[in-house]
Amino acid sequence: MMTISTSTRKLITSLKQAKHRKDQGLFVVEGTRAVLDTVPFFDVEYLVATSRWIEEYGMGLPGGLPAAMLARTDDMERMSSLTTPQGVLAVCRMPHRDSFAPVSADELVIALDKVQDPGNLGTIMRVADWFGVTRILASEDTVDVYNPKVVQATMGAIARVGVCYCDLRAVLMEAKKDGVAVYGTFLDGENIYSTSLTAGGIVVMGNEGNGISDEIAAVVGNRIKIPAFPPERATVESLNVSMATGITLAEFRRRAG
Repeated sequence: MMTISTSTRKLITSLKQAKHRKDQGLFVVEGTRAVLDTVPFFDVEYLVATSRWIEEYGMGLPGGLPAAMLARTDDMERMSSLTTPQGVLAVCRMPHRDSFAPVSADELVIALDKVQDPGNLGTIMRVADWFGVTRILASEDTVDVYNPKVVQATMGAIARVGVCYCDLRAVLMEAKKDGVAVYGTFLDGENIYSTSLTAGGIVVMGNEGNGISDEIAAVVGNRIKIPAFPPERATVESLNVSMATGITLAEFRRRAG
């Protein structure tokens, strides 16, 4: 079994930065569960693991992968974005995405306006996967979907949920012209549990600290909120965006039956 070379280690380490990921067309999947769940769906350039990991989990790897390269624990620490590396990572090629297809009125889609936290984006993708949402629209200043921490947080959902970075305002305006309902979550919106909801549509979720920006809010046609319970009780100011996404999608799918 080949030992990882210095040049390959440096390449993998460079992929922590978005610029190098884009230049190389590569991204890193880290951790046992993430690697085992994700690599069957992508073209894998390199598989790197410690000898201990290979002994314990190697039999669970799918066929057709390149031979694993051995790395010492200190090498894994240099390459890893995790606080505690788990002894394995895969370098995958970014898939070619077809040109953006317009949203249809019966499709449920999430739109993200300036979401910055990698863990939030990864969790939102995981939630979307659970509720059968296969596309996410994202403003161009939303965190990179191939950030290692995003990939880790998706727990394999990155293989089934696509993120399209776009001029979000323009895409939402075009969707509205085509008769697609555009929802947004606001603290002063209509109660999601009592207002009418369509089976499909675009649901906009805002930035962690500032919510939905004014330019995107101006395009939203349906303002909704998740009410606190009971209404008069003092609570936290707002919900985490990934948690709010899960609650919102659950209600849309519940209504759809």
